[in-house]
Amino acid sequence: MPYSPRSLLVVVGLVVVACQDNTVSSIAPLPAPQNLAYELDPSGDPNRPAGIRLAWDDVQSADLASYRIYSRGSTGGSFLLRGETTSNTFHDNGAPHLQYFVTAVDVSGGESGGSNVVTVNEYLQIAAPPSLTGISLDSAIHLDWQDTPDFGRFKWYRVYSSDYNLSQDECVNWALEGTTVSHEFLAAQLPNGVTRCFGVSALDTLGYESLWAPVWLDTPRPDARNVLVWAFGVNAAQSGFRFWSDGNANGYGDPGELGLVQAGNRTDIDFVVHVNASDSTLWIVPVYAGTSTRLYSASPLADLTSIDLAPASGYSRDSLQARPGFGYVFEIVDGTVLRYGALRMTYVGRQYVIFDWSVQTDPGNPDLVPPKGPAMTGKQWAVSR
Repeated sequence: MPYSPRSLLVVVGLVVVACQDNTVSSIAPLPAPQNLAYELDPSGDPNRPAGIRLAWDDVQSADLASYRIYSRGSTGGSFLLRGETTSNTFHDNGAPHLQYFVTAVDVSGGESGGSNVVTVNEYLQIAAPPSLTGISLDSAIHLDWQDTPDFGRFKWYRVYSSDYNLSQDECVNWALEGTTVSHEFLAAQLPNGVTRCFGVSALDTLGYESLWAPVWLDTPRPDARNVLVWAFGVNAAQSGFRFWSDGNANGYGDPGELGLVQAGNRTDIDFVVHVNASDSTLWIVPVYAGTSTRLYSASPLADLTSIDLAPASGYSRDSLQARPGFGYVFEIVDGTVLRYGALRMTYVGRQYVIFDWSVQTDPGNPDLVPPKGPAMTGKQWAVSR
């Protein structure tokens, strides 16, 4: 039987209806990601973070395919697609945009609504540590600073160091030395006699980095503990002491050049220990023509680390009585080169003395060892970073 136009229209209509039924999606819309948060990547410049890390709660759905991240650089701009990821975190390298939000995308390409919007607000920047000080050690500098006033938001500190260019009076080549949750840090494996610059910043839980505490300059120097030197009248071969003999003239305190116990009849030693025949007291007697000494303090010291910067004056060639607990500072002029040394007597008998010592190999630098109170070795410095 031939088809009538009406019959043909019905068949076509049925085909169309059948096709439409086959393409209807059964996927429910995904919920928007929740609890979007961020953390900045510090760079050393608090006004320009190195990047931003976004994180949010994972959408629990078998139909989840990916997440899309949108951002804009100003509140008046439009949000644009910044990236897409299958993870519930996203790292945006470089200077962050002002605002971000995230959507979820299902396997059919459907996109959820947006998450909460996060705003990178520079006014949330954590306060800087108020001060930074240092202690000169052998091949190291111990740094200490006051905690940030915003300790409730504190996460950790970042410690920076750089070379010091004396001719330009400038700190150059800044690099991250390390991080710590404490208000102190040991910068180790440093060359003695070489001045370095140090800076410290605070980081909060959102990654905001503070300004730096005032930059600190300090210079490591060699030291040693419990050196025994005999009195000349008892053991002349071991009655002299020389802080440093730069045998290869390279300007560095190499092994075998520092803290030398030598014969007391040499003319190149810094001092010899003599015994007073009348009362058996022991005395420090300067020997080398360029060496002079002075008492550091009129009272005993707790430790070698109680000696501060070498005094600028007051040195003489006079002998000084060796007394337990007292500190002595030496000014050593070798030609046109000025250096400083220090020692603290730990034991004084009738035949020998035992002392701790330090020496600064950097010419003219008075950094020896600092006190454990407010006064420290080194100095604050206004420099360009």
